[in-house]
Order: sequence, then structure tokens, then C-alpha cells
Amino acid sequence: MPRTLIAGNWKMNGLRANLAEIEQVGAAVPASDLGPEVLLCLPATLIQAAAASVVGSGLKIGGETCHSKEKGAHTGDISAEMLKDAGASFVIVGHSERRADHAETDSVVAAQASAALRAGLTPIICVGETLAERDAGEVLKIISSQMAGSIPQDAEASTIVIAYEPVWAIGTGRVANTDQIAEVHGLIRNLLTDRFGEAGKGVRILYGGSMNPGNAAEILGVAEVNGGLIGGASLKAADFLAIYRQAAQ
Repeated sequence: MPRTLIAGNWKMNGLRANLAEIEQVGAAVPASDLGPEVLLCLPATLIQAAAASVVGSGLKIGGETCHSKEKGAHTGDISAEMLKDAGASFVIVGHSERRADHAETDSVVAAQASAALRAGLTPIICVGETLAERDAGEVLKIISSQMAGSIPQDAEASTIVIAYEPVWAIGTGRVANTDQIAEVHGLIRNLLTDRFGEAGKGVRILYGGSMNPGNAAEILGVAEVNGGLIGGASLKAADFLAIYRQAAQ
């Protein structure tokens, strides 16, 4: 079984005053290869300070996006190498909010994931359908297309993480039911084994859609759910650690 990954995504939230929440998580997560792996993906402004504050703990720090280029005339962007230099070990790519707000296509996401691999980061590649696509019965078609277009050619099974995030369940309080989650995670697993063979069984598939302490245990118990990509509930150490402890049971 793949090692469970409990990952937080702070999105555009967090100032230096909020580093205390990160430090609290770090203090509760032991540096060990046993139990769930724990990660907080943060705004770029917090990565260096956060990474320094959790040295010696089991908490990993990641970024929320990256540019596909190593450097250059791309004002306001941040490269995967910059994230790595600041102390990140993971980066989210293709989050639905990036796809919507910045028109990031599958090919852009694949280029970003490839850049992450180039820099020595693990990309968390996000896929997911809108409510209109679900209502139209196109979920499996959409997920299959995004998987095919968003995973770069230079990826290996051991170097990537996939996150399924139904767009209609992000920040809305709505959560896909267990049958819906199982169906999509099962499809993703099959697509991964088609792509990578037996090694595809080891790729972690996270669920990202309003996971919280109240529903985490049920969701984490669904077949082929290997962790969570957690938004709002990751902003408070108490909530995030409650999910982590459920995953550790």
C-alpha cells in the first residue's frame, strides 16, 4: 500500500504571524518513515521561514504552483528551483483554481510538473470535474483526458502524486459521496497502471474536496484513497492534526 500523504493547501492565506500554526503541526509530527507523511503547501512568502521553523520534524513544506521555466523574464512568477532553494520538497500543479483563474491547460500543467521533477520536487498533479461536467455524465471522460494531458512524459510512478478534486466540492462544504470518490479513484488507479505498469499501484492518489476532521476517517477508508489535499481545514493546526491523527490510526 502507498504511504498515506496528508497535505494541506493554504492557498492565498497566511502571514508571518501564522507561522505559529505551522510550528505547532511540526512539533506534533515525528521525523519517521512510519505513519502518514505530512505536508503543508504554502504561499511562496512563507516557505523559507516555515521550512526553517520545522527542521528536525516530520513536516514537509511545499509550494502551490511553479513556472515551467528555470529562470527568465517572467515577472511575478516563481520557478521550481526557487521553491526548492527556499526549502520546499513538493509543489501543487494544476489546481482547479489555477486552471480557472490563470487559464492553465493540461499542457501547461504537464510542463509545470516536468519543471518540478527537474528541480527535485514532487509534483502533486490535480485533476477534477466541474458540476456541469458531472451533471452531463462526463466525469470519467474529463478525468481520463486530464490525466493523459497533465502527467509529463518524463514522470515515473515514484516521482509524482495525483490529487482528485471535484471542483464543485472545493471550499463549498459539499463532499463527493464515497461511491463517487471510489469510482474516480478506481479510474485513476487503472489509468496509472496502464501508464506505468505494476509501479502505477504505488502512486499516491489524494482526495481534495472539503475534507475535514468530521469526514476524514470515512473518506480515507475508501478504496484507492491514499490521503488528502486539504484546504480550509489545514489553516488551523488543531483541525489539520485531527485529520493527521485519524490517518495514523
